[in-house]
Amino acid sequence: MTLKSRRIDDVVILDLSGRITIGEGTLVLRNEIQKLLNAGDAKFLLNLADVDYIDSSGLGELVSSFTTVRNKNGQLKLLNLTRRVRDLLQITKLLTVFDTFDNETEALKTLQ
Repeated sequence: MTLKSRRIDDVVILDLSGRITIGEGTLVLRNEIQKLLNAGDAKFLLNLADVDYIDSSGLGELVSSFTTVRNKNGQLKLLNLTRRVRDLLQITKLLTVFDTFDNETEALKTLQ
């Protein structure tokens, strides 16, 4: 998995691509979120448009990141879910946990 970070105002957008799987994929995400939280960031948008696969460890990492951010009074939302990822979140009932968006502008409005 690769991760690119960009910023719009006080929102950090993490553009993820590849596979979020056990090992490096989950570590990259965890370390980046932790680094940004420690730097004082609190609003995150995970762009999953180029994520083609998430395994159970990847799902666990998304939930862990969500919880970590929330415990620091922050917000983490998901953007541009692929059909496969949306189906996975639906099956696991995680769509009820995460706020998801198909439009970056709309997502940003909810993080202001």
